[in-house]
Amino acid sequence: MKSELTAYITLICTSGVFNLCLCAYVFAKQHQYTHIARLFMIYTASITIYCFASAFGLMSSTLEEIKFWTTALYTGMAFSPPLGLLFIMQYLGYKITLRRCMALLILPFITLLMVAANDWHHLHYRVFEIDPLLGAPYVYQEIGRWYMIHGVYTFSCMFVAFLLVLSHWKETAKIYRPQLIAIAFGQLVPMVTAFIYLVGFTPPRIDPVPMILWLSSLLYFWSISSSRLFTVMPFAKDAIFNSINDGVIVLDESNRIIESNQACKRMFPPLDRLMYGQDFEKMWPKMADIAFPFRLEEADNTQEIELDASGPVKRTYQVRISSLQHVHKRKGLLIIFTDITELKSLQLQLEHQAYYDELTRIYNRRAFFQQSTRQFAEAIKTAAPFSVILLDIDHFKHVNDTYGHSVGDQVLVHAAAVCQSQLKKEELFARYGGEEFVLAVAGCTESEAAEVAERLRSCLQSHPLVTETKTIPVTLSLGVAQADKESEETLYQLLNRADKALYAAKQAGRNCVHVYTKL
Repeated sequence: MKSELTAYITLICTSGVFNLCLCAYVFAKQHQYTHIARLFMIYTASITIYCFASAFGLMSSTLEEIKFWTTALYTGMAFSPPLGLLFIMQYLGYKITLRRCMALLILPFITLLMVAANDWHHLHYRVFEIDPLLGAPYVYQEIGRWYMIHGVYTFSCMFVAFLLVLSHWKETAKIYRPQLIAIAFGQLVPMVTAFIYLVGFTPPRIDPVPMILWLSSLLYFWSISSSRLFTVMPFAKDAIFNSINDGVIVLDESNRIIESNQACKRMFPPLDRLMYGQDFEKMWPKMADIAFPFRLEEADNTQEIELDASGPVKRTYQVRISSLQHVHKRKGLLIIFTDITELKSLQLQLEHQAYYDELTRIYNRRAFFQQSTRQFAEAIKTAAPFSVILLDIDHFKHVNDTYGHSVGDQVLVHAAAVCQSQLKKEELFARYGGEEFVLAVAGCTESEAAEVAERLRSCLQSHPLVTETKTIPVTLSLGVAQADKESEETLYQLLNRADKALYAAKQAGRNCVHVYTKL
């Protein structure tokens, strides 16, 4: 065997051994790495097959042996470029699906079948025979149509992988750029060597690519061991950034939009890359049809905003503005939108249940005391009149006993609705308990409150409850009391006096109004 051929085989075997060791090294430590390590092992295994099959091909002495090892060579060489592309796509944060894998690997599989069955169709090699001048293992070959298709596809995979790596250079932190350099050169070295081979600048009848693949494997090994490739991947941030549910907009120090995530684009469909580099406050009306309600200078701030930016239903967002700092200097802002529509709706439901009577849909006792306490305190402070009215449905127990509790509930709802129709929005009307209601009328004297009470009594008396089968008269007894400015009276004492007036109204025959008077 010529010394020149021996050198070729030695270099190729060196590449095969290096890639085999690299594959074994990653396999041994795969529990320390992310899932990308598995794809990398398959990728390096295909290169190992390519290298060793090339070496055995150069040691062959007959055409049959050469054809066998050529077919074996293509089980690695045909698949390694698309596998390398898949590896880089996963490294850069692209989602690797079964469909994408099949789409990239179907053509190499066809190539393998074409090479194995070339003697029958000659689509890959039009001529494949031992070189008449150099002899075995050198092969004289004339490429066929499928060889061209396969060559273009192989070069395209490596070139696209290289471009993908370069496209992420600027957004990669300096500490992670050694990873990017190693991966980029891992694709560039075989791509350039293959190009040199195709234009005829290499030794005749010898494929130089497997001879230099040891360099790529060394670059990968250095990156794995020194810059924590597979353990810390810089592009994991993209996956995290785009997978979180909160919408995020990143502004630079001049408040220009420089980045946004997928969640933000779903929240604000008009947001697109044409807005990048534009002033945020000028672009915001295009996103939400209103001016931005907060000052960007007020960083580290949290507020709520209600928008209908993403559809017909209004959405409520919690907006947080945070500074991006670097050595005590502001480098930009993060605006984070958290959709709290469902949470706000639940909060409103809970508040409604806490402060509204479930049956009559008016305020309950708790809500009455919470709001009337403030009104009462304000009236005492300003020396303004303040009166309360207690209302009780007459003979309510008789209604329940005669018609049933279902009709009794209808009577309560009817009485509340009729009374509420006669009141102003600012007048505090609530269910006090059972068949009893309470009304706080701030700014009204007892005589004015008595007029309000009489209006309610008269209106309800003239509007009986009409059901499908019967008409049920409903009347009220009402007690009125005014806050005493001269004493330090509490709201509870005032209600107690109104209750005494209500009792007096019942004693007087019901369906009447009674104003509390001191004995």
